[in-house]
Amino acid sequence: MTDFLQVSIQLSYIGLIISLVLAFMRLILGPTLADRVVALDLISFVTIGFIAVYTLDSGQKSLLDVAITLALVAFLGTIAFARLITKQKLDKG
Repeated sequence: MTDFLQVSIQLSYIGLIISLVLAFMRLILGPTLADRVVALDLISFVTIGFIAVYTLDSGQKSLLDVAITLALVAFLGTIAFARLITKQKLDKG
């Protein structure tokens, strides 16, 4: 593996960790349910980013299937939460 690729992978790990910490802060401090849903969605996609970067780092291409499956589940979860929020707003208003 080239030095440039190894440095890029390490910088990607650092960026993903910072994103994960900030997303957890939004999850805890988020004033509304919508903020928390977006934070959960971001956490799932940062996790997918970790899997993708680890795939580049280790060379195990089978992990991409796990990342794709997690992305589909996260998308469906986001749609379910959006429908729940919309339904709650319609019931109140």
